[in-house]
Amino acid sequence: MTDPQDRLTTALADRYRVERQLGQGGMATVYLAHDLKHDRKVAIKVLKPELAAVLGAERFVVEIRTTAALQHPHILPLFDSGTADGFLYYVMPFIDGETLRTKLDRETQLGVDEAVHIAGDVAGALHYAHTHGVIHRDIKPENILLHDGRPMVADFGIALAVSAAAGGRMTETGLSLGTPHYMSPEQATAEKEITARSDIYSVGSVLYEMLTGNPPHVGASAQQIIMKIITETAEPVTKFRKSVPPHVAAAVARSLEKLPADRFESAKAFADALANPGYTHLSFGGAAAGGAQARAKVLTPAFIAMSALAVAATAFAFVGWNRANAPKPVSRVSVFFPDSQGFGAGSLQMRLAISADGRRVVYAGAGATPGTTRLWLWSRDQLRPVPIPGTEGAINPSFSPSGTRVAFITVSPPRALRTVSVLGGPVLTLTDSLVDLGGVSWGEDGYIYYDGHLEGDGVARIREAGGNPEILSRADSATGEFHHLSPSALPDGRGVLVIITRGVARDAAARTFQVGVFDARSGTHKGLLAGVGAVYARSGHLVYVTGEGALMAAPFDLDRLEISGEPTSLADGVSVRRINRTDLAISSDGTLIYSGGTSTEGLRELVWVKRDGTPSAVDPDWSGPLAERPVLSPDGRSVALALRVGGARQVWVKQLDRGPASRVAEVGMNPSWSTDGRMLLFTAATEILRVPADGSAMPAVVRGSGIGAAQYSSDGQWLVIGRRGDFSVARTGGDTTERVLVADKMTQVFGALSPDGRWFAYQSDETGQGQVYVRPFPDAAASKHLVSVRGGVTPRWSRSGRELFYGDAVEDLWSVSVAPGPVFRAGIPTRLFSASRYGPLQTFPFDVSSDGRFLFTRPVGTQTPRPDELIVVENVFEELRAKAPRR
Repeated sequence: MTDPQDRLTTALADRYRVERQLGQGGMATVYLAHDLKHDRKVAIKVLKPELAAVLGAERFVVEIRTTAALQHPHILPLFDSGTADGFLYYVMPFIDGETLRTKLDRETQLGVDEAVHIAGDVAGALHYAHTHGVIHRDIKPENILLHDGRPMVADFGIALAVSAAAGGRMTETGLSLGTPHYMSPEQATAEKEITARSDIYSVGSVLYEMLTGNPPHVGASAQQIIMKIITETAEPVTKFRKSVPPHVAAAVARSLEKLPADRFESAKAFADALANPGYTHLSFGGAAAGGAQARAKVLTPAFIAMSALAVAATAFAFVGWNRANAPKPVSRVSVFFPDSQGFGAGSLQMRLAISADGRRVVYAGAGATPGTTRLWLWSRDQLRPVPIPGTEGAINPSFSPSGTRVAFITVSPPRALRTVSVLGGPVLTLTDSLVDLGGVSWGEDGYIYYDGHLEGDGVARIREAGGNPEILSRADSATGEFHHLSPSALPDGRGVLVIITRGVARDAAARTFQVGVFDARSGTHKGLLAGVGAVYARSGHLVYVTGEGALMAAPFDLDRLEISGEPTSLADGVSVRRINRTDLAISSDGTLIYSGGTSTEGLRELVWVKRDGTPSAVDPDWSGPLAERPVLSPDGRSVALALRVGGARQVWVKQLDRGPASRVAEVGMNPSWSTDGRMLLFTAATEILRVPADGSAMPAVVRGSGIGAAQYSSDGQWLVIGRRGDFSVARTGGDTTERVLVADKMTQVFGALSPDGRWFAYQSDETGQGQVYVRPFPDAAASKHLVSVRGGVTPRWSRSGRELFYGDAVEDLWSVSVAPGPVFRAGIPTRLFSASRYGPLQTFPFDVSSDGRFLFTRPVGTQTPRPDELIVVENVFEELRAKAPRR
């Protein structure tokens, strides 16, 4: 059997079914095969026999293992490798797409934006590999695969493995590593030490070809090409294509410098320069200004003769550099999108992201159906935004460092962290584990950071290519911390900004918010200053928002992770939404974006809402700093609620609709009514207290022991006690020993007893997503019934007990019919209306009257909320340097 494919088919028959040859190159032949174990298509690359003959198979396999550990969204992974019947082979995924070479052969030149994005993604993959000690050595269009427009680099580290395994005997094979057109000068001269800057030269050469239609150096033979690489300087790309932006041309010129030390220090720096419209390079500036590139013959008399001209060109370039780096004007614009394209109203979400180059904005906006969200892409050279397919239910967008993909969270169960190309395409799910609602940040270090649904709460992270989530930080309960949320990754993996909350669970009004930072070196975190949102500006500043909506900035020492100067005010009027959520993002080039508007934390009023969502004020002449849910009395004539007064909360009772309001307890929260409506239960500190509803006597202690909320059963025989984490129950007479009712990772201290006392409804996060469950009462262990369908919070019974109502993650109100009788039977949930203007339902729940209306609270003056305003500030670095100079 002499045919190589037949031999290979036989040798690998127990693992792969070889189907056909796909192609061949200088080092290997590629076959399409079927992976029998995993039932998937794969590509098998088999090294040329003459190369394999001089390679030690064992050494080759050992060396190639280093590439198997590389996990990056723009690196084609290595599935398998080995030896069989004299063949040396390695196995990769089969990508149903085309190579960049095929695309260039068909189109010759690519659009500037497309070419830059491809090069930026490839550079990102290179940076990741370089930080893991792997240099590609053979970057070329043939090794860049395009899948749905997304580049993936193949053969990562294969050249290194081959050269290492060959032990310097490559000349015996008659083959060379690297393709002549894309070789760096040090590769062309066969230097022994090849660094990461060689790959930067190669990807610069690929970008050169994508922009101009040809590599930097062409010739009739490989020898001619290599001589030109060594001795000649490439013409500037702008000579062949005038539309290439100056900063892109300058970045390409630097990547192609002859000396490795003159190129970018890292592939990431190359990608950053491509994304930075302000980037300049002296060598390029001089060539462009002079109109003709100095075609220097290195180490020749002609090159020496050109030195005077080079000096003059450098001087001219320096003048141009000074002019380009003169202070740029700071500009501010206000943008309103049509209602159908406006921001989403969900109060828990972060809604804005901007690409590193400042050219694109993604925001969580209106979904295809009322009350839903999806991501919208606004390219700033376009008039209108467009929705990104596949992002229904998405919140918390964050751009990848290259600006080509976006990470986000979906709120419908199972809550998950996903990524998608900004141009649309397959949506990739990274994880549905430990995912919470408080923010996402795609770091430059290959990790995506997100608000983690953890015991103790904190921030989690996952590699951008997927894998197992890691817990990064936890709230320190010993110091009063309750949440770590809104992560914002710092450059180069130095750490992560977080918002630290302290205080009372589920009550933003009783919490404090502080900008903090997690130190990646020490694994510790610390608070910095008061604020509800923060980002790092590459001018060396921390930009943050206070709870009052003030936009502030302070010099920030990125190495020491410390504020290094006095904070200063930049603007007022930043929108601070419920639970102190704010929208704030900044690009690498100094474009700042945020949502404008007044704070929605403050006075609230009572409002009746019909089943169709129609609202009407209960008493237009009465409002107050309402802190939590309104609770209707059994006869429906009064409402009990808690008001914030100073630093404390008080229990009040108001007569409905337009009757008087009176305080019944100077300190207290979480009121509930006795069955006869004469008494109120409430909590204060670690005690349950009782007070007459008319305030005719002082409160009296019922019981203690670290209470969150309490309520009586309908027959008055049971006391249900809610804490963060569990519900317990005790009899009101006789043996009052407390026993656990439900312990399912509760995140609300209020459950809901049915009017007939048979059923207990509550919210649990036991699956990682808030859902509403119902159990029998008081024997809760007998059964458990899931009621909600796409997440659920704050269950409430109708007065008849025939319906159960609850909210979802996007603040919609749902209804579920419940059949009477000893067996629990629930219908299919039905959406009633969006309650976002009253929510979040976690913090400001509702009650239900006997006539079927709902009693909510809402911020005063927001009956007809205006669209959110997007503020865009360009060249904000200039303002930061002027107003908050670094020490």
